[in-house]
Order: sequence, then structure tokens, then C-alpha cells
Amino acid sequence: MPAARVTLRDIARDAGVSVTTASRALHGVTGGARAPSAATAARVRASAARLGYSRDQLATGLRTRRSRLLGMLVPRLTDPVLATIYEGVEAAARDAGYRTVVANTFDDPDEQRARAAVMLDHRVDGLIIGDGSDRGDLLADLDRRGVPFVLVSRRVDGHPAVIGDDVTGGRLVAEHLLERGHERVAVLAGEPYASTGRDRAAGFLERWSAAGRTVPAERVVHGPFDVAGGRWAMQRVLEAGPPPTAVFAVNDFTAIGAMGALRDAGLRVGRDVALVGYNDVSISAELPVPLSTVAAPNDEMGRRAVELLVEILDGGRPDPVLLSPRLRVRASSAFGVPSSPDRYR
Repeated sequence: MPAARVTLRDIARDAGVSVTTASRALHGVTGGARAPSAATAARVRASAARLGYSRDQLATGLRTRRSRLLGMLVPRLTDPVLATIYEGVEAAARDAGYRTVVANTFDDPDEQRARAAVMLDHRVDGLIIGDGSDRGDLLADLDRRGVPFVLVSRRVDGHPAVIGDDVTGGRLVAEHLLERGHERVAVLAGEPYASTGRDRAAGFLERWSAAGRTVPAERVVHGPFDVAGGRWAMQRVLEAGPPPTAVFAVNDFTAIGAMGALRDAGLRVGRDVALVGYNDVSISAELPVPLSTVAAPNDEMGRRAVELLVEILDGGRPDPVLLSPRLRVRASSAFGVPSSPDRYR
């Protein structure tokens, strides 16, 4: 029976270093604050020799020579969440001796395919895909062609990914609102094609149902992940009947848009209606009513995506990575159910 292939992760574990440090050492990368020391590089090379790792294993990829360039696709780099993820990607790629290039796809499958084609024409070694969905056939085509890639932020079943635990994040919000005594809630659930919105909403609704409560279908509204989308979705909820006492928006900018719609309806966030967002973008804590939100480890997400991709490039088959979120309670939802329920009848 042939011996199991030795992967970069095996070497990193044996040498007691990160995957990116192992990659830098084996590829002879020097210079920069995070370059491995001579002693560390020697330890990594010794581990590789002891485990029987051969650089010839790299020839199993698309090319026998590397460009040391990684491509990343994102819906919009103007989104602070995606920008933070990319910062993590860029930092980890630099640490591993790679350069990066990024392109916006605007969540359009045709644009996604066109941008990926340009990157592959420029001989990127692999792709980090931040706009993954089951729309279009790009992922299946990349698989068919043997192009190394990793999904980040969003998941699509059957493909390697680094994501936040969005289901747990949604549950955290539900538990928080249950503890505050809320019963009539709404969910601004984002775009249905994105796993982030689906999983966050599903986690919330699952926990809400487990507590013996329901959310009527007209109070679960899908829409774009931006301020305008949040305003639109909140207006749909308000038009459907009595306003909720609490709202979960699966994205902070959706929550900010909801704030505007609630204000225009004469309802005060933090007094009349509790509001919770997701992602903990920097502006959330600085709003006139600081926004409760779920903090996702976005920088780490980007860094870990590079680690997975480098491992794939070096012949490994890494497991998916699921990162834990944290709820940050602020003034927008710190109070209990309003003491004047007649306002909502």
C-alpha cells in the first residue's frame, strides 16, 4: 500500500510553526518582518526531510511553475467586511511569499466568470472566492479544470471554505432577544443566494422556534445587503401589520437602513424597537444609538483562507474552517420589551 502523501500541514505541525511559515521556509522566502528566521527555516526543512516531503509534489497542480500570485473575487471591495477579509488575505499571502490581486464581481455570475477568467489568464496560482453561491457554474468549472480555490465568508456545499459560524451567530441573537422578553420580531434576511444571510436567519429562526415562538412569513424579508436594502425590507415589515418589538438584520448596513425606516415611522431604536445587526463594522459602535451586533472574525477569515489555499497548492486536502462569532450588546437592544405595549396594537 503506498505511503500517504505528506502535506504542508504535516510539516508545519511537526516543526511547530504555522502553515504560512512552513510555506515561506520551503520556498526560500526571505526579507520582511514575518520572514522565518534561519533557525526556523532549518527546522522546517529538517521536518520536511524527516517526513519524506518532496518539492516534486507541487507538480500535481495546474502548472509545474508558480507565479506566486493569488486572485480574490469579492462582490464589492467598498464593503468594509470584505475589505477587512481582503486585508487578512493580503497580509497572510505576503507572509507566505505571495502577491495578491482582487476584483469586484457585484454578485453577478457573469461578472464572476469574466473576472476569474482574467485572473487565470494572468496565471494566478489559485483563487479565493468571497462571492460564492450556487448560482452559475463557475465553481463546478473550476473543479473540472483542476483550478485550486477556497471560498471565504460564504459556503457552498462540497467546496473548501473558511467561514464564520453564521448559524450560531443567528442563535446568539435569538437568545439575546428571548432574554429581553421579546415575542414579536422580524428578520431582515439578506439575499437568499448567499449562505451568510440564509444561515444567520436559519439559526435565529431555529432557536426562536425551539422557544415555542414563531415568526410569520411576512416578517422574514429578503433584500440586498446594504443600507437601501435594509430600508426597503424594514418598510415591507412595517406595511405588513403592527411593528415588531425587535428586529434582527443579518448585516450591519441592512440594520442601518432599517434604522432610517423605523425613524421615519416614528419609532425609536433602543426604546420602541430593539435592533441587532451582524458583522460589527467599525461604524456600528459610533452610531447615535450604538448598534448591537454579532462580531465575525473577518481578518482571521482572510488569513485562514490563504493558509487553506497554500495547503491545497502544496498537495493537501485541508478540512473546512468554521470560526466562532461573538455577540456585542449595545444600546440598540440592551433594553427589555417596551413597557407601553398599547403602542404596538
